[in-house]
Amino acid sequence: MLPAHFNRTGRPLLWAHRGASAEAPENTLAAFSLALAQDADGVELDAQRCASGEVVVVHDESLARTTGLGTLVTDAPYSVIRTLDAGAWKSARFRGERIPLLAETLEAFPRLVNVELKCDRADDRGLTAEVVRVVHAARAQDRVLLSSFNLGCLWRARSMAPAIPRALLFEAEQRWILRSALAPLLGARAMHPERVLATPERVSRWHKRGYSVACWTVDDPEVAARLHGSGVNGIFTNVPALMRARWPAPP
Repeated sequence: MLPAHFNRTGRPLLWAHRGASAEAPENTLAAFSLALAQDADGVELDAQRCASGEVVVVHDESLARTTGLGTLVTDAPYSVIRTLDAGAWKSARFRGERIPLLAETLEAFPRLVNVELKCDRADDRGLTAEVVRVVHAARAQDRVLLSSFNLGCLWRARSMAPAIPRALLFEAEQRWILRSALAPLLGARAMHPERVLATPERVSRWHKRGYSVACWTVDDPEVAARLHGSGVNGIFTNVPALMRARWPAPP
């Protein structure tokens, strides 16, 4: 299981998926700031290493969807990435919002941070090592959870930073039973399945094996309540304000 501060009593832990991404441009400081204002317990973000080596917070392999630049993140230096507008695609109100560095995000957001190691290759080109370095430099290892679909990244994270907890991501279209069976080798402490996989029976089995369970991506409070009722510990959501309305903070 994850440390106690990664769990909540009486409700699921609420992760703002790419920040409050239903209202603000995903994976930007604006989205993370709004998630904090909406009282999310933590944010989930995507980490990639750009061509010049910095860890930037962006989901897609290409910069095209959120900035209009048809270049891979791994092919673009930070000197270019930092000039791009990552907010105008969402709304004119967010024009000028930038793709942040992981270091900037850890400084700006003081709560829990789920850093997804975003890499589809066996060779992560130093991504895991640089993320670990940035997390330690920020002294954020006690509030960071590293997750990935990439088994190699999680293996490296276990070797480089065993004290930073890890979570295994998987979805229904993958050979997820085999992947979940490898979780002990990766030192994973949490399972992060696609929500359709989180049946009460599976959640119970994962708990018996010592894992916390958080599901993605859930934007319906009633679905979230049913998942929590089946034992799910955390929810990844694009609408943290709506979820907090379902589970308001005590006075």
